Amino acid sequence: MKIAIHRNPATIGDHLAARILAELRTANAAGRPYVLGCPGGRSPMPVYVALERQLAAAPVDCSNLVIAMMDEYLLSGPAGFSLPPSSAHYSCRGFGQREIVGRINSALPDAMHLPDVNFIMPAIAAPEAYDAQLAALGGIDLFLLASGAGDGHIAFNPPGSARDSRSRIVTLAEQTRRDNLATFPDFQGLDEVPTHGLTIGIGSIASLSKSVAMIVWGEGKREAFRRLATATTYDPSWPATIAIECQNVELHADTAARTEP
Repeated sequence: MKIAIHRNPATIGDHLAARILAELRTANAAGRPYVLGCPGGRSPMPVYVALERQLAAAPVDCSNLVIAMMDEYLLSGPAGFSLPPSSAHYSCRGFGQREIVGRINSALPDAMHLPDVNFIMPAIAAPEAYDAQLAALGGIDLFLLASGAGDGHIAFNPPGSARDSRSRIVTLAEQTRRDNLATFPDFQGLDEVPTHGLTIGIGSIASLSKSVAMIVWGEGKREAFRRLATATTYDPSWPATIAIECQNVELHADTAARTEP
């Protein structure tokens, strides 16, 4: 795994946004989709902010860009599971629409707006079909990944997830839910955090990604950095270590997260 240490989260964002736009230009020239795997939450936000800024300065045609989200919370009710409204503060779908697609669209001239059809995520009715959908697009060109601070969850895959797991509905680990109290501070307590979610699988990430950028920053991610920097194979007790088994993987951290292996 290539490890890159940056001064701060903003420089991580600048570096990866520049890479994404360069690769998107190449995809545009070839007339093919460019699939960007995106988590929600704090870790990738510097990338999304930098994309907006760089696109405003030098617009790029985003009609071939496909935003592929990793996961979504599920609400439980008498009729089974349902998606939260995209307006909910914790909705991953809403996050993607506001913080990724919204930022890209706001930076571009009207004629270059990203079509809604290019925003995809797993579906409740057949979550496993997400893998086939991504494969049909040629795989994920660059998957931005993040590690849970307390238990190493990746997307909503809890500790103990099988190496070959595919996109599916999961029960969220309690530590994952506690981590997300910080990710979504409008939660008033653990009881408000949903207990289930849709997630791309561990095996899905490994088999469908052409390249991976794992992002960890801040003092709270020091254990995540240590676990990822020293991993030699997938460790189900820290699911984010699947990154080590992906193609063309890079670990991007800031100086606050870096620990000596």
